[in-house]
Amino acid sequence: QVQLVESGGGLVQAGGCLRLSCAASGSTFVRFAMSWFRQAPGKEREFVAAVNWSGGITDYGDSVKGRFTISRDNAKNTVYLQMNSLKPEDTAVYYCAAEPAMWSSSLPATREGYRYWGQGTQVTVSS
Repeated sequence: QVQLVESGGGLVQAGGCLRLSCAASGSTFVRFAMSWFRQAPGKEREFVAAVNWSGGITDYGDSVKGRFTISRDNAKNTVYLQMNSLKPEDTAVYYCAAEPAMWSSSLPATREGYRYWGQGTQVTVSS
């Protein structure tokens, strides 16, 4: 098992930036593929980004490509989401998720692909 705690959310103006962090504990962090999803009120949970166990492979949802960057620091058991050029439509609760996938290059992009979830952190972008 792994426990995930997100931080770094907040209120930012359109065009601004935020960096989210997700700290993992309870298991060997390097074993897990990590991802970020988001959910706005009344909408389905949406895939944002994922990174494989080594950090060498990443994937992004179409709506954030070129603006968001996912990275991980295995020494710190933490995954990050750098969000630039934020838009009001990026407003959502952002969730960190993990799935055991060491040595794998596969990066699920669906909610069902991840077994462990954090509680989420609110990001609000004002226009």
